[in-house]
Amino acid sequence: MKLMFAASLLALTLAACQPAQEAEPAVPETDAAETETVDEAAAETPAAVEAADYSVSDNWLCLPSKAGSDACANDLSATVIDVKDGAVVTDVEYYEPASEPAIDCFYVYPTASTDPGGNSDLIADPAEEITVGAQFARFGEACRLYAPMYRQVTLAGLRARMAGQETDADAALAAADVKAAWDYYLENYNDGRGVVLVGHSQGSGVIRDLLASDIIGTPAQDLVVSAMPTGITVPAGEDGTFNGMPPCDTASDTGCIIAYSSFRAESPPPASSFFGLNSPAGKALCVNPAMVSGDDGVLDAYLSTGPDMTGKAPVFAEGVEVETPFAKVPGLLTAECVSTDTHNYLAITANGDPSDARTDTFSGDVVIGGMVARDWGLHLIDMHVPMGNLVKIVKAQSAAWEASHSE
Repeated sequence: MKLMFAASLLALTLAACQPAQEAEPAVPETDAAETETVDEAAAETPAAVEAADYSVSDNWLCLPSKAGSDACANDLSATVIDVKDGAVVTDVEYYEPASEPAIDCFYVYPTASTDPGGNSDLIADPAEEITVGAQFARFGEACRLYAPMYRQVTLAGLRARMAGQETDADAALAAADVKAAWDYYLENYNDGRGVVLVGHSQGSGVIRDLLASDIIGTPAQDLVVSAMPTGITVPAGEDGTFNGMPPCDTASDTGCIIAYSSFRAESPPPASSFFGLNSPAGKALCVNPAMVSGDDGVLDAYLSTGPDMTGKAPVFAEGVEVETPFAKVPGLLTAECVSTDTHNYLAITANGDPSDARTDTFSGDVVIGGMVARDWGLHLIDMHVPMGNLVKIVKAQSAAWEASHSE
């Protein structure tokens, strides 16, 4: 499982970032595939196109009725590499799903499909399954897992857009599928349960638009425990909210939103970066999961043990071999929200200790032509670096939701 995870994730990220005809991308992924609103994109969608049928269980990557055999049934074990009395010690943390979670989580995955057309089909390829397993499966510690397949803009469609080429990639088709999945979930699976909406990148763009057009201000909003559209710009109004949905402040807050785009603290977003961009639509929301979770900015990161985009395997500590798909280095990473004239973003700092044998840094940059693409920041690991914090938040929100709805 480890080798499959590492090799496939590397292939996915290389494909996502290698532009067609060797042209340098002028804009990051979200500017090409995720910034259209539902209304703007809908004008381009033929009336004859129908959304996918979500009564078909195969159109769900993760579904409670398929638990144990779906895309969320991955090996999520992690090697914890710590220091005690000056010596490096390791332990293995095993994943345990919640037995009877009180709430649900509904997830929309980022650009991952390796299908050749502008939009994907509804047959899961390994990259889609691996992405869902890496970004979403761990939420099973706190909630029932729902992850629909959808006919997203593919990596090929994204590359064509970034290169300025004509493409039949249709963002409205992706949005229509997710709306149909959400509607089917509400009607057939929800049964009045609270639900957390989780997404990344293209998936977050779809969630952001779904919140604005179909959830906020409707009866469905009463079911939303929180929304977590990560790795995408979510604009805040003058009142600091997204269409009235406030940013989460503490882990027990419900009905709130967590949105951010992450960058290395020493490499802030350049003016050209779309991620975390302030615009006439509003300043970008930056909600720090490591503060909301009560961890004072310390990130509970689950880092991939696979090779980075240059093909280099990470070394987490001298002389330590890691056999699990994930590694944890407690205390290595911290986060804080930083505001500039152009951006609001989550700044990630590595707090390595040269006196111990553990790593002092981490990988996660997008590399194109051998150069770090600063516009993208830490987009590849937006969800990995605060994963433990996000799960901790959902657990607390679930308890708060259950307490407030127990009467």
